[in-house]
Amino acid sequence: MDQNETPVLDALAEHQKLDRYGFTPPAHRQGRGVDPRVLEVLGEQSFKSDVVASSGLDDRKSSNGYLSKAEQLMAEAVGADMAFFSTCGSSLSIKAAILAVTRGEGDLLIGRDAHKSVVSGLVLSGLQPRWIKPKWDNELKLAHPPAPETVEEMWQRYPDASAALIVSPTPYGTCADLEAIVEICHKRGKPLIVDEAWGAQLPFHPDTPTWAMSAGADICVVSVHKMGLGFEQGSIFHLQGNLVDPVRLNQCADVLSTTSANVMLYAAMDGWRRQMVQDGKALIDKALELAKGLRRDIQALPGLHVLEDELVHAEASHDLDILHIMIDVSDLGISGFQATDWLRENCRIDMGTTDHRRTEAVISISDDEETAQRLLGGLRALTEAAPDLPRPPAVVIPDEEDLYLKTVMLPRDAFFGPVEVIPCEEAPGRIAAEMATPYPPGIPILLPGERINKAAIDYLRSGVEAGMVLPDPADPTLKTIRVVREEPHRSQ
Repeated sequence: MDQNETPVLDALAEHQKLDRYGFTPPAHRQGRGVDPRVLEVLGEQSFKSDVVASSGLDDRKSSNGYLSKAEQLMAEAVGADMAFFSTCGSSLSIKAAILAVTRGEGDLLIGRDAHKSVVSGLVLSGLQPRWIKPKWDNELKLAHPPAPETVEEMWQRYPDASAALIVSPTPYGTCADLEAIVEICHKRGKPLIVDEAWGAQLPFHPDTPTWAMSAGADICVVSVHKMGLGFEQGSIFHLQGNLVDPVRLNQCADVLSTTSANVMLYAAMDGWRRQMVQDGKALIDKALELAKGLRRDIQALPGLHVLEDELVHAEASHDLDILHIMIDVSDLGISGFQATDWLRENCRIDMGTTDHRRTEAVISISDDEETAQRLLGGLRALTEAAPDLPRPPAVVIPDEEDLYLKTVMLPRDAFFGPVEVIPCEEAPGRIAAEMATPYPPGIPILLPGERINKAAIDYLRSGVEAGMVLPDPADPTLKTIRVVREEPHRSQ
């Protein structure tokens, strides 16, 4: 195929050139009826590009196949058998993959560091999760991706599970040994799904961590907006091999997805693929060099430490994406939450994943020396301001034995069944009926169906006190929590 083509992007340009007018959605009619105050912020061109996919960009039969051709070009570009574009984010894509490999029943092996979208998939499907423990680093107080040996052990315990699901890279940039895990799954004839939301750039450069398709994974899900240059919600799931039915995968996605997909998201992914095929290696070369320099310069600032070697030693991760610059600020006497909030308020700099002692900057191919200096300047100002910031409340991090709660009900049953709201002090011993997910990165601490312990409650409540954000509990302050209602015992 001609990788210089961009079928969706070119069709959109032609649509505008021909001055088409549709008596169809969207009702804004390419911006004609939009409030000028809205146009001032969003721009007229954004509305001109927001057209309906069929009976608009294409005819009512989609005869020109713009989207399908764009997907074929993407698959060829990255070495997958098939690619499917999604405009509902990787949250939808990962749910579709889960449903496709399990047929909506049975067990699924899942890394316990999975994103909340995976848990949502469990709630929707009624599947039984069999949690693969990540490697807990008690010194750093963070989880590294699961080891191949742990995956092997889980397959021995649950040989009838439908598939395994691993997150790699994690939001910290740490990566699993995917080749070894693929081999473990495939010797049993079982597929591996890789949530590679943070890995859009991986297939386009040899010096980045191993691309899931190159490792032999069956499905991988990529968020183009995270490390690629697409809009928010743009996602692609790639497929290869014969362990997953492509028709079922496509139909599962169709069941979950919108029938009113935003063409701009498709066009951006289409154009990004062409850019990466033509210039991706050179662009990523520059980004990697920029990240290396930033890592050195940030490490040289007093009170800041950039994590690297400790993330990839023998007992930690298999590999590291160095574009994720995770900065420990604890020597400044402040928390990662404080650092992130201070940089936003005082330097107009927004950081990514943050926790009780770290904040993270993720470098992309869009960054350059100017943005690097802006980050350095903000961090330098932070080190100077830190002595005057209040000392943060302590966050009570659980020990490893208390970190992973026991699943005693199907997540679906706990979520949809009878619930009651109780004070958090009374929660230990009860079964959670909702998620509690520090965000970012979006990895739940409590899941529906898990038996709550005191350590988890102490961690979450102390975290909230220190600045942790919990977007999903009904009570984000966690003064109360939704639990499975217990039936009163009847006397004999």
